[in-house]
Amino acid sequence: MQAKSINAPWGRPDDTLGEALHFLRMDGVFYCRSELKGRWGAGIPAMPGHLWFHVVTEGEGWLDLGESDTEACLLRPGAFVLIPHGQGHRLWSEPGVPTPDVLELDREPLSERYEILRHGRGEGRTSMICGALSYTHPATRALIAALPDRILIDALHASRMEWMQGTLRLIAEESREPRPGGEALITRLGDILVVQAIRSWIETDPAARAGWLGALRDRQIGRAIALIHRRPAEAWSVASLARHAAMSRSAFAARFTELVGEPVMRYVTRWRMYVAMDALKAQNASVAEVAGRLGYQSEAAFSRAFKRVLSVSPGSIRRTAATRGMESA
Repeated sequence: MQAKSINAPWGRPDDTLGEALHFLRMDGVFYCRSELKGRWGAGIPAMPGHLWFHVVTEGEGWLDLGESDTEACLLRPGAFVLIPHGQGHRLWSEPGVPTPDVLELDREPLSERYEILRHGRGEGRTSMICGALSYTHPATRALIAALPDRILIDALHASRMEWMQGTLRLIAEESREPRPGGEALITRLGDILVVQAIRSWIETDPAARAGWLGALRDRQIGRAIALIHRRPAEAWSVASLARHAAMSRSAFAARFTELVGEPVMRYVTRWRMYVAMDALKAQNASVAEVAGRLGYQSEAAFSRAFKRVLSVSPGSIRRTAATRGMESA
């Protein structure tokens, strides 16, 4: 059984950066509307493999990534901050305010994944929407890994952000006066804002021109990466990928390693294992079937490669997925 190729639904088969954004698919773990008064503070726990975001709709507050962070940022209405790597962080009204773990504060659950936090006393009011999102697709993981520790967007003062300003105003309106369907609207708008914040950073920050993201922008190396992503079962070699990139074998190998940070065939194998892990988690397929889809002649060879790259056997991934499926049925 051969792997299916991935078509480019955005209409530009050479737009490898657009492809990475296309696969930026997330699942909301939970969302919280925070109503904060006077002097307040809260510590947000680390959640590896997730993104945190905060939207300020009223008032203001500070955010830092812990006591060692010397660059605390002030969040005002219209601010959207993204913590891509799920690090623990702190939110507070002013320096010196205690920041207890947010899980220890009183919260009112409105549904399984949406709640209201009311905290603090005194004059002044700050409101924000907070969320935690998970992601699974291999392209998403590679993209998130290339992002900085935080991305701050000031939509009210940034150019080309008119629609983002409107989205923030809609979130603010829905959070002030809950209406039927408001929870679904806020969660979906939160997802859109995350994608837009990442796109804005890629378009404006010089750091996005280095590493894996820089490789996607490179006309020749980006073309090779796109082929690896779309056709993981292909019997790729350095020579065949170099031909597609219209480069000599040696020049291609050197440039790929320079831009991506690892040799091309190691990248090919790692990508295949990411694709395999997703298939084992999400699809009702055996280890042998997944191995065949990715071009492996034997299940044993596939299992060795899988464990070498991911430090866990494909069988254990499949069994865990099956157990979770039965529990949720």
